[in-house]
Amino acid sequence: MPRHFRSTGMDKFPEAGGNAIKRVFEQPVSKFSVDVDTASYSFVRRTLNRGTMPPKGAVRLEELINYFEYNYPQSTDRSRPFQPSVTVVPSPWREGNKLIHVGIKGYDIDRTATPRANLVFLLDVSGSMNAPDKLPLMVNSMKLLLDTLEEDDTVAIVVYAGAAGTVMEPTEVIHKRKIISALNKLRAGGSTAGGEGLQRAYDLAEEAFDPDAVNRVILATDGDFNVGVSNTKKLKAMIERRRKAGIYLSVLAFGSGNLNDELMQALAQNGNGVAAHIDNLNEARKVLVEEATSNLFPIAKDVKIQVEFNPATVAEYRLIGYETRALKREDFRNDKIDAGDIDAGHSVTAIYEITPVGSDSGMFSPNRYKRPSNKSESSFNDEYAFLKIRYKLPNEDKSRLIDAPITSAQEVPDVDAPGYQDTKWATVIAAFGQLLKGGKYMQDFGYDRVIELARTAKGEDEFGYRAEFINLARLARSAAPSN
Repeated sequence: MPRHFRSTGMDKFPEAGGNAIKRVFEQPVSKFSVDVDTASYSFVRRTLNRGTMPPKGAVRLEELINYFEYNYPQSTDRSRPFQPSVTVVPSPWREGNKLIHVGIKGYDIDRTATPRANLVFLLDVSGSMNAPDKLPLMVNSMKLLLDTLEEDDTVAIVVYAGAAGTVMEPTEVIHKRKIISALNKLRAGGSTAGGEGLQRAYDLAEEAFDPDAVNRVILATDGDFNVGVSNTKKLKAMIERRRKAGIYLSVLAFGSGNLNDELMQALAQNGNGVAAHIDNLNEARKVLVEEATSNLFPIAKDVKIQVEFNPATVAEYRLIGYETRALKREDFRNDKIDAGDIDAGHSVTAIYEITPVGSDSGMFSPNRYKRPSNKSESSFNDEYAFLKIRYKLPNEDKSRLIDAPITSAQEVPDVDAPGYQDTKWATVIAAFGQLLKGGKYMQDFGYDRVIELARTAKGEDEFGYRAEFINLARLARSAAPSN
């Protein structure tokens, strides 16, 4: 009998079904906020390594896809921090459909020219953190991050359990031994006064605030806030106020059994920071060392993507993932609406599945009555869609716009086409995530096909993340319910 995930404590995930298929005739415009978080991938890996299938709510397709590095063209202009890279390929799971890949990769900052960092470590030392994959891993992770900082960067440490307290006032990293000694003395015990801890951490960040530095609180916890300011709306409001004052928040989750994923996501999104799940020291090294610049130094904020589909060429579309990042159409141009941020060197991928006009691969029956033709559309018959990206530079409040058509000239004949390994890899991860969520639109495409495509798309794999994924796909095949 297959084994399924069972929460051993308070693991909570937001309810978010897959995006529905939309008729272009009825809803031609799709829009969403970008997401560079990777917490979902790490949690999925943890559960599969235990021989269980993850809960569907824990599987966020965009976070699985964006866990990996992609070699999209990278901007060299800080004022225009990314440029779109678009590829159109046949869908490998539904003949007749196509996949539109939209990729962007952030401008990267020269590490020698990065701004100073003013960081506050907000560390959960409640009783639930008393496990090898929680407090000890958290301490070692913070030590790894310390190794990436410069001597004039500052670090403060706040802990919280039954009450919150300051372990260390802002201290320059040149005194690294003192910081490490404070970390080594931490012990777990008590309940979780997370709200109070946040307030104290923000106060310390404000005391050491430097307008020319990156001012950020890094919250490390196993999940829930059960004492103090625990109301999600109040926490989000506090974080939003501090964000507007220039202090950001990132969230690192450790362990399982007490994880309030929905709350962690909400806090990181409102704090203009990333949310990551650290399940082992290698993941800590990936997030806090290899991606240290990406996860600390913002290059664009409130990044929104809008795709308007051409009804002359596209009958139906479906956005793969980003369910919790959807925007209203009027939100796209509204600079008051908060959206996701992109830090230095981050890559973001979005994938749409489309049914071209005239194909019988769609899910909807054709209308008896057609829309009257619009002569103006004839000049756009080589376009599938029109892409718009809005963003603000870190110190600006007015958004800028990047736009470009998505045309038939960007098509490649097959997902195996030479030179498109990254497109193929992202497609494989998208397929894997959809299977984990039930595979509603996957027809006969299964884990065997995922493994087959992944083996040929792996390419260069310096740190072994892609090889590790192939093993996860094998574990999912073994743990998945049999038909």
